[in-house]
Amino acid sequence: MQGMTRPDVIILPEGAVVPPTNVISPAPNQFTHELVRTQPFFFRENPSEMPPNGQFEEGTRVNLLFHDGSTMCRVADAKGLYVLTAYGGLRKMEK
Repeated sequence: MQGMTRPDVIILPEGAVVPPTNVISPAPNQFTHELVRTQPFFFRENPSEMPPNGQFEEGTRVNLLFHDGSTMCRVADAKGLYVLTAYGGLRKMEK
């Protein structure tokens, strides 16, 4: 069509799409912990073998869903994002 230009094609990196296994629906609306610092999160186990998939900002509220005493834990945020992050960066919220 004359006078119409197409935008450039952009291929997003693999981590740009959240895998269905990393989404909880409906998202939590009550939270147990908050982040005390900005820190990365990961979709899969073995985070040392890959770059982070994103990061939580300081003050992000999350639900602690699994922690086995290791340095990492599983949390879900207000968007329903179910990820692995460092347990040391969490602070239990006051009731």
